[in-house]
Amino acid sequence: MMPITPSGLSPVPDAAFVLVLVLLLVSPLAIAGVALINTGLGRSRSASQSLLGNLAIVAVTILVFALVGATFVGDSGSAGHTLHFAGKPWNWLGAGSFFLGGLGSASPRAQLELLFEMLAIAFAAIIPWGAGADRVRLTAGCAVAAILSAIVFPLLAHWVWAGGWLAQLGINFSLGAGFLDPAGAATVHVLGGLSALALVWIAGPRRGKFPQGGFATAMPGHNGVYILFGCLVALVGWLAFNVAGAILWVHAPLSALPGTAVNTLLSASAAVAAAFSVTRIRFGKPDASLCANGWLAGLVASSATAAIVFPGAAIVIGLVAGVLTPLLVELLELAASIDDPSGAISAHAAGGLWGLIAAGAFAHGTGQLLAQLVGVAALLGLMLPLVYFLLWLLDRVLPLRVDADGERIGMDLHELGGGAYPEFMIHRDDSYR
Repeated sequence: MMPITPSGLSPVPDAAFVLVLVLLLVSPLAIAGVALINTGLGRSRSASQSLLGNLAIVAVTILVFALVGATFVGDSGSAGHTLHFAGKPWNWLGAGSFFLGGLGSASPRAQLELLFEMLAIAFAAIIPWGAGADRVRLTAGCAVAAILSAIVFPLLAHWVWAGGWLAQLGINFSLGAGFLDPAGAATVHVLGGLSALALVWIAGPRRGKFPQGGFATAMPGHNGVYILFGCLVALVGWLAFNVAGAILWVHAPLSALPGTAVNTLLSASAAVAAAFSVTRIRFGKPDASLCANGWLAGLVASSATAAIVFPGAAIVIGLVAGVLTPLLVELLELAASIDDPSGAISAHAAGGLWGLIAAGAFAHGTGQLLAQLVGVAALLGLMLPLVYFLLWLLDRVLPLRVDADGERIGMDLHELGGGAYPEFMIHRDDSYR
């Protein structure tokens, strides 16, 4: 396990600069993998709209973040807006330049931080899109992404990565090294998963998913190849994200980076093995989509832990994530009537929360677990209500959900005028009869 150092300004050596830049150029494969998984887990008549939505959302988030959001993140070497309360400074909002002003003259570290954050918000914004599959309009998905990239993500990213109050818990309250989120378990995955929860609460389930007085209707994903191949594609990008984050946010030396990659692989592998076992015991045969969700949950948990724990701990963390994920997917559907086709709430939100807690439990440092719990409380007590309120307001202005006829014929025909598989017969949905 590498030593943990508090977040703060630290120059990036030339070798590390080149390495991080290359890693960040590879990391969009994580976004592509999750986009494939989300598309495969949806209905065949919405496949084109799903993938186009992922592409459009990435574009919207990058543009909005560059124009507005990056200003409120700031960087780890700049001053932010600070309130003083109980004799302590609470740095709550960044004070960067508008429209990426001064980027060319910024330090190499600040430029890498900006690129990492730009990719992170693009990743976070596609997570609720997957949860709203088969019923959320493309324009609404882009509007949700704009809200996350302009307001919510910048606030959280400043708190966690740019010297905000969560990062300063160690300095101000002697809680370990402050709240640790080396590769976006909180800022990407928990934020994206909680946004997915808010979106499906507001938009409601797909028609026919929960018949009145009956059990939940099974609506399996339409393409297992997309789902499982997406897992492999995502792994490559995740390795890059985790290693780049280790250098940028916990100042890992180059000698510690292979361990970060090893822990990422161990966590994901243990998680998929656990999900395979749980679903085989539960259903008599392993379930491909739930195994994919378990794989993602292991990767998500590794985003918080891969850079700071021993390999044995990474295996335990992955096993727990893999056991909990399929059980939580079933619980949310059957007990709470939450329709989340992509499993985003279970894999990203719950997996990320578990990873953040595990980072405190397995990492050395007095008060580190408490620092992580404070961060978890901020995510659930501040970020979730904020996201829900903003999406509720958006739904009043620009309804999230397509009309009943559009949902019946499929999002591809309704929004794009053509299906993803025009040469194949698309089976009718008996729930609309």
